[in-house]
Amino acid sequence: HTRERPHACAVCGKGFIRKHHLLEHQRIHTGERPYHCTECGKTFTQKHHLLEHQRAHTGERPYPCTECTKCF
Repeated sequence: HTRERPHACAVCGKGFIRKHHLLEHQRIHTGERPYHCTECGKTFTQKHHLLEHQRAHTGERPYPCTECTKCF
């Protein structure tokens, strides 16, 4: 809980608590997009962005609204 960010980006100086967050961030500068959609070929820098995108192909809507019956 020290708010220390010991892992700093050598390009822009942004700091991160965890090293893997720095590695993900560095893809902004390198242009690396290692996660590929097998349906349409779109690429992503982070795995969770790919998983979110894949719902466009499956039609999955896992988040129900608490006010109505719609899902998102």
